Amino acid sequence: MAGNEHTVLQFNKPSTTILSAKVHPLVIFNICDCYVRRPDQAERIIGTLLGSVLPDGTVDIRNSYAVPHTESSEQVALDIEYHHNMLVSHQKVNPKEVTVGWYSTGLGVTGGSALIHDFYSREVPNPVHLTMDTGFRNGEGTVKAYVSVNLALGDRQLAAQFQEIPLGLRMVEAERLGFDILKKTAVDKLPNDLEGMEVTMERLLALIDDLYKHVDDVVEGRVTADNSIGRFIADTVASLPKVSPPVFDKLVNDSLQDQLLLLYLSSIARTQLGLAEKLNTAAQIL
Repeated sequence: MAGNEHTVLQFNKPSTTILSAKVHPLVIFNICDCYVRRPDQAERIIGTLLGSVLPDGTVDIRNSYAVPHTESSEQVALDIEYHHNMLVSHQKVNPKEVTVGWYSTGLGVTGGSALIHDFYSREVPNPVHLTMDTGFRNGEGTVKAYVSVNLALGDRQLAAQFQEIPLGLRMVEAERLGFDILKKTAVDKLPNDLEGMEVTMERLLALIDDLYKHVDDVVEGRVTADNSIGRFIADTVASLPKVSPPVFDKLVNDSLQDQLLLLYLSSIARTQLGLAEKLNTAAQIL
């Protein structure tokens, strides 16, 4: 008679538990830029994610770079040597940034994702897979994060399943301006430095107006005073240097002139690079 033993089908949790992930706008910009510059025959791009794992289990994704690859219906081939060389170069500048996963463009997980994820699993325990819809199919650039969970039958591993994890954006106020423009499907033109400064100043004035209104409401007794808010306002005001209006105007004008000079120099460098590229192309044709 056969014994009463049962083979259990179960999901094996990864050794390192990842609760959520945070991605910085720089990663979004890098992915979009690499997607625009991709080869004509490439349908998507694949790259490495750099960052760190915080003590609470959150993966902080701060940087990325694309990895050349060839892909067919049956296999995916990554340029592993290029990946390792880029990783060494990045860690010379930012030693604290390590490989935390990989990304690909497109909507969701595809058939070849398991093969690529298996490679990055040998590079780092429990990597994060980030996907970004660069086609804006849903009217916005959808970004999702996944981790892999092994499906086992007894002691035998059958397959791996991708499970979505919470993903948030981590940005400072200076980064929000560019991200608000990027997430729109179409814009008339990108703002220059002066227009960006104008938008930032308008937002700052709106916040100052809200602060004035809150203080007036507290003084008039319409709002209950909050000691933590009061201390925060006092610390913020105390951190501002005491500068007379003429000196402040001079500082702003000097900074503005420096920015205009940098724009002029960058325009010259861009023109020189464009001419060099065209001359090089013409020389190769001849």
